[in-house]
Amino acid sequence: MSKHSARFKRSVVDSYLCGDESYASAGWKRGVDAATVRKWVALYQSHGDAGLSGKYGRYDAAFKLSVLERMLGEGLSYRQTAALFNIRNASCVAGWEKRYDAGGIEALGPRPRGRPMSKPPTPAVPVAASDEAKSREELLAELKQLRMENAYLKKLKALTQEQAPKKRKLSRR
Repeated sequence: MSKHSARFKRSVVDSYLCGDESYASAGWKRGVDAATVRKWVALYQSHGDAGLSGKYGRYDAAFKLSVLERMLGEGLSYRQTAALFNIRNASCVAGWEKRYDAGGIEALGPRPRGRPMSKPPTPAVPVAASDEAKSREELLAELKQLRMENAYLKKLKALTQEQAPKKRKLSRR
């Protein structure tokens, strides 16, 4: 939803168009930035009252391409192009141009929305064959390895419990 109503925007535009005020003074009296007033005036001059009403929509790749071709062909700025085509955000046109330069017409098409789906984590260690398929020697070697790891962890736990926590000095406040 728009922060300002169409009626409010029209009153700001009218105060500028009657010639009494500049962009800055028309905006300052009503708490709006001069650049916003300039954008509203351009939208009103290009599209009338429809330019000041809220507009929500998506643009297809063909429309985006036609906007870029007209902008480049006539040497228009992003703001002028947005006002001409009744695009609310001039920075969209800049983004379209950047994507078109990077990937052509395909890059102007619809993009996936939302966060990308994460892939399931792959196991760091490859899954070994089942125990039935292992030979007796392989099973005994694995058992020996596991027993050594278990003994090591028990000794480590005993050593850490032997060390008493150091006393901290009390700070004077």
